[in-house]
Amino acid sequence: MDQRATVSKVTTGMRVVDSAGIDVGTVDLVQRGDPNAVTVQAPTADPGSSLDELIESAATEEPDVPADLAARLLRTGYLKVSTELVATGAVYVPADQIAAVTADEVLLNALTTDLPAEA
Repeated sequence: MDQRATVSKVTTGMRVVDSAGIDVGTVDLVQRGDPNAVTVQAPTADPGSSLDELIESAATEEPDVPADLAARLLRTGYLKVSTELVATGAVYVPADQIAAVTADEVLLNALTTDLPAEA
């Protein structure tokens, strides 16, 4: 299934279930992939920056994972899922780990333990 089409069927608030049938949590953020997103720039704002620069740096905080993984997620698309199963309170689901989308659930082809946690 086309990953972009799959991600476009997901909406915030949907329940997410992993491949073992464990309820992971609920979707907080849906990000469609951008094949042209090849790099992730670190925020450059410092205490002396303008308000526009601070707003821009805050807008680039997602996904909150290491840069190489963030670049992959931005290219392929991802979901951010609120969960009580990890200490940070959220995990990211790469688009290629979505097995199916029903009317109210996202079914994964991965285990919760395989999903990258928010940093």
